[in-house]
Amino acid sequence: MAKARSIELSEAQQQELERTRDHHPKSYMRVKAAAILKVWAGKAIRQVAAHGLLKPVHEDTVRDWIARYLHEGLSALLVQQGRGRKPAFSPCSRQPRNRRSPSASRPLPQSTAL
Repeated sequence: MAKARSIELSEAQQQELERTRDHHPKSYMRVKAAAILKVWAGKAIRQVAAHGLLKPVHEDTVRDWIARYLHEGLSALLVQQGRGRKPAFSPCSRQPRNRRSPSASRPLPQSTAL
């Protein structure tokens, strides 16, 4: 059986993660903080990913959360602007349409007088 990864957290980091897990307004931040704390407490990443959270996630995802938190802090766990699925239809992203009718832009045929 593989050895569980151990991570070292300072007292301040532990308190920050507990506060985030218990009170953060974004649910995904609460889940990420809970996962990091469970690995810190000695659970295997595979166990946390499969059964330790509300929904199963890939174990590489939990590893990425831990690495980003240890390297950059809590702000690295936030979803960055522009990430995620793009809307299929967004009225603000469409080009403004020309208000004139297509026939108005064509010149009128001139009549030939005999």
